[in-house]
Amino acid sequence: MRKVRDYDAELRALGDKARTLKAKKVQQLGELVTSTGADALDADVLTGALLHIVAEAQVEGNREAWRSDGAAFFQGRGRKAGRRTGSNAQGGNQAGAGEA
Repeated sequence: MRKVRDYDAELRALGDKARTLKAKKVQQLGELVTSTGADALDADVLTGALLHIVAEAQVEGNREAWRSDGAAFFQGRGRKAGRRTGSNAQGGNQAGAGEA
């Protein structure tokens, strides 16, 4: 006899996992803002800067330059390398989050 699947439980588990991943992403983005020193900016200024970046991200040369600058920052050669918290959230995985 076949085992009956509990679709509701599976759906709840997937929803919980999605919420956990979203919370982790938000935390990592907050740590990124703090580690770069961008937390010193007003929310309006930071939002405007991010909107300009998103608009200019369509140019492939910009993305590659930003990617290399970001990699240098995480390797300790950035402008504010001394402000890094050293948490795992600042590994190479963060580069993909900036493209979202």
